[in-house]
Formats: sequence, C-alpha cells, structure tokens
Amino acid sequence: MEDHSTIPYLREVVIFLVSAGLVVPLMNRLRINPVLGYLIVGGIIGPFGLGLLVADVPILGLAVIADIEGVKPLAELGVVFLLFMIGLELSFDRLWTMRRLVFGLGSAQIGVTGLVIGTIAYGFGNSLAASIVLGACLALSSTAIVMQLLISSRRLGSSVGRASFAILLMQDLAVVPILFLVGVFGADEGANIGMDLLIALGKAGLAISLIYVAGRLVLRPVLRLVAQARSPEMFMAAILLTVVGTSAITGLAGLSMALGAFMAGLVIAETEFRQEVEVDIEPFKGLMLALFFMSVGMGIDWRLIVAEPFWIPASVIGLIVLKSAIVQALCLAFGLPRHTAFETGLLMGQGGEFAFIVIGLAMKLGLLPRDVGQFMLIVAGLTMMLTPLVGSLASRFAGRIERDSAKRTLAWGLAAWRELEGHIILAGFGRVGHTLAATLDAEGVTYVGLDADPNNVTRARAEHRPVFYGDASRLAILNRAQIATAQAVVITMDAPETAERIVRQIRREWPLVPIYARARDGAHAARLVAAGATVAVPEAIEASLQLAGRVLAGLGASEEAVRRRLDQQRAIEETP
Repeated sequence: MEDHSTIPYLREVVIFLVSAGLVVPLMNRLRINPVLGYLIVGGIIGPFGLGLLVADVPILGLAVIADIEGVKPLAELGVVFLLFMIGLELSFDRLWTMRRLVFGLGSAQIGVTGLVIGTIAYGFGNSLAASIVLGACLALSSTAIVMQLLISSRRLGSSVGRASFAILLMQDLAVVPILFLVGVFGADEGANIGMDLLIALGKAGLAISLIYVAGRLVLRPVLRLVAQARSPEMFMAAILLTVVGTSAITGLAGLSMALGAFMAGLVIAETEFRQEVEVDIEPFKGLMLALFFMSVGMGIDWRLIVAEPFWIPASVIGLIVLKSAIVQALCLAFGLPRHTAFETGLLMGQGGEFAFIVIGLAMKLGLLPRDVGQFMLIVAGLTMMLTPLVGSLASRFAGRIERDSAKRTLAWGLAAWRELEGHIILAGFGRVGHTLAATLDAEGVTYVGLDADPNNVTRARAEHRPVFYGDASRLAILNRAQIATAQAVVITMDAPETAERIVRQIRREWPLVPIYARARDGAHAARLVAAGATVAVPEAIEASLQLAGRVLAGLGASEEAVRRRLDQQRAIEETP
C-alpha cells in the first residue's frame, strides 16, 4: 500500500489550498482586501493561532501548519512571480525614463530612513552593528503587498504607482549591500571587507549582465522553437524554467531572487510572447502570493503582543508614521504632487518581507539578541498586515487632497482667463480630449479644458496644459470658462446621459454657441443633435469606417476611391 506520508508537506499543501479556496470568495463577499484576508487566515491556521490549542484539542492538528520554515521557501516564490509579472508590464526604455525616481528618490529613501531608524535603535541600547542592520532592513518596504495592492486597483501606471515602484525597485537592488553588511558584521575580525565587497559587487554585475545578454540573444529563439511544437505544457515549462532559473542565478550571486525574475520579465516583455506568458503565469503568481501572505500571518506570535501591550502597538504605529513622513518629504522634494506624496508615504510605511530574512540571519550570527529580533519581526509583520487598511484610507484622503487642490487651481486658473475670447472649451479631458487638445496645440488654437476627474486634471497639468477641475454640467463653471465669448464647445466625455444634459443646458443658455459632441453610436448621435448639438460624431461608426478604409487601401484601392466610399457610407450611417 502506498505511503502518502512520503510526499513532503502534503498536509500543509491541502490546508493551504482549502484556505486559499475559501478566502477569496469570502473576502469578495465581505468586500475585504484579499491580501488582508490571507494574512488573517495565516495567523489563524499557524502555530500561534489554532496551533496553541492542539495540545487540548488534538483534532485541530489536522488544520494547523506548524512548520513555517519548511513553507517559507515555497512562499518566497510568490514574490518572485510577482516581480516577473511587473517586469512584463515594463520595458528597458520605460525603466530608463524612471531613472531619476529609481536611483534618486529610491536611494534617498533607503539612506534617510535607514539612518533615522538605526539612530533610534542605537538610542534604545542596541550595538552599532545591530542598529545598522535594523535600520537597513526596516528601511525596506513590502514589494509583494504594495505592488499587489496597486495592481489589483489598476493603479500601477498612476503617479503613486510609479513612485512606489521606483522606490521598491531600488530597495530590491539594495539587497546585495545589506546582506553583505550582515555577513561582514558576523564574520571574523580578520576578514578583508574591501575585497569581499568587490567580489560581491562583481558577482552581482556578472549575474545581471549574463541575464541581459542571454535573454536578448537566446531567449527569443528558444521560445520560438518551443512555440513551434504547439505544446502548451512545453511552453509553460519553458516559462517556469526562465523565471526560476534567472531567480536562481541572482540568488547565487547574492542578489534578490525577485530581482532576477524582474529582469526576466523585462526581457520577455520585448518579445512577441508577452501576452501569452502573462495569461499562463497568472494562476501561479496568485497561488504563490497567497502562500507568501499566509506564511507572514503564520509567523506572528500573538502572545508577544499581549505580553507587550504598549511597546508593540507603539512601535507599529511609530514605524508606519516615521517611514511615511520621510517618504512624503522626499517625494515633495522630488517635485511630486502633494496628494501623490501623501499616499505614497503611507503605502511605503510598513516593514518588508526582506526584514524576515535579514533579522533571521542577524539572530543566527549573534548580531541581534533573540528577544530583540522576535520583537522586530512581530512589528514588521503587523505593519504588513495593516497595509491594505492603511492603503485604502490613504487613497481616500489623497483623493480629497487632490480634489481640494484641483478646486483651488480652477478658481485661480479660470480667473486668469476672464479676458479670453475666441477659445475652445473642452468638456472632458480623457483619452479623446487629450488627443483633440494635441491637435489644437499643433494648430495654435487656444482652449480651456474642464474635467471632473482629478486624475485627468493632474495628468494634464503635469503636461502644462490649461485644464482645470470642474463639472461642465454646472452653468457657473461654464460661465467662469467664458463660454459666452468661446468659439465653440466640444463635449468629449464618455457618459451619454451627462453629455445630453450638458448639450441641452448650453443650447438653452447660450443658443448661438456651436456644440461639437462625441457620441457613442448612431442612436446617441441622433439624441445629441435633437438636444441641440451642432455636430455629433459617433465614435464606434467612425472607428469602423477608419478600419474599413485601411482594409480597402490594403487591397489596392486608390486614396480617392477610399475617401469617396467612406463619405458615402458615413452619410448612410448618419441618416436617422
């Protein structure tokens, strides 16, 4: 009879899959962030949750994961897959454009935060070496949690997402010198620090160069060869080998394994296989991240929190407030908007997963007393658990700050346009409004943009465009934009009912002003014209006509024949 006990961690895997399968649906129903759910469930099924009751209720042992150290290596793969997916979303060119934030803001954050935390640790009686180690590792934040929050809210491309990612990327690069410091402090006094540093940096540079060159020269042909076999299993195996292999290379070189996976993602992002890889790897990333978050929750000994009812909560709050304040100040110093600095600071206020590795190594080498190390692990773990809640609150308050700032900008900015005549008012400054504004700029036409979405306004203001926060459906806002002397109003927003309401209001109050409106389809265009629009352009029809024109041209039709056919079809489509 087969002995199932020979399968390593079979019971732990079953417990994990059952927990993961229940957490996400339950969290979605309760509208709780899944990351927070995994952290909580990890605490419940870990040795310091139900594990404390196993002696009294032995049957609970079936639902407890007691061997955290055995699970952690597998859990760390979650961070590896996350960084790989992030690399797929970027490119080397885009990364180079972020160099000021990565090497400037990121380096400043690590240096300043590490210095402040290290000084505080030294003031509490820790040795100089222990203080430096604590300052360095606690200066780093949780890549897994922060990036997962940004990706799930689809804000990785926002100003907050870019700033947070730049800081986190620099923190991953800082893994090498921090590990080197821990190793030096724990080594014999006769060690050659300078030579060891050169060797460590040389290995790091060689590993990164090897991944880059091999990826550019070898990876694309290999993936093409595998794809030609038309075997999904082989393609998946090749991708997993790429992720795990590059992570192993950087790990052996003393770098972060996640950094190797990130570079692999950057290389694959420049190939034609990017979309297929994203789809194939997504389930692995989700499962591994869930295991990682649960392992963090398992490592929190709630008994220590009860034993230190003041110092642990005070340290948790202090770490978040201190790191947040430093990051906010640095973001402002680097010219980021106030709301971006505020939200980025709070997002980066937690300890990171790397603290568990560094503090564990420092305790093993005797640099940190065990009680101090356990205390700081609890603090770091709790700050990570609080991050989803803190991030949600930060997003709300940042939105208020942004709206207030936008309102002040509107009041100040429109006042400067009181003498304006013959301009264009763009009601809505999303994708269509932005494209239209670029055309008007090229032709030297003066315009004023209005948008009720602070994010659109912030992006436009960053490009030095005359766009202001305001609801174009309000007559007072239109008056401030000098609609009476405007040459025309262009309505570009993708909200059919709102667009119709604005057209009716403008036509009623200013009957002579031309109104050009974006319509969703032919029926919507007809309603806009009936409401008073001078011209309504159905975007769906126009996009279809442009595509048809490209097809006809590709088939050899002359430019004049294509234009005539499109004009005829346009007239048919626009006929009610």
